[in-house]
Amino acid sequence: MEDIRNAILEFAEKSKKTKFYFNDMEKAVRKVIPDVKARMVKKAATSLINEEKLIYFSTGSTTMYGLKGKGQTEDH
Repeated sequence: MEDIRNAILEFAEKSKKTKFYFNDMEKAVRKVIPDVKARMVKKAATSLINEEKLIYFSTGSTTMYGLKGKGQTEDH
């Protein structure tokens, strides 16, 4: 699980966009760990949110993820 979390954080830090969809995050993790299941990526992302390293961002119709402190978010 730690390697999945590291892959998510690396993707979030290197991404040109400040917010991203779950599918984009999952594709980035699959480049590093090809046989990872979507459920494991979701669990890793949730644990990063609980640790306040990632944040949810709701557009009203969909939920996106973002790296805490990067870009404009609701708490800025």
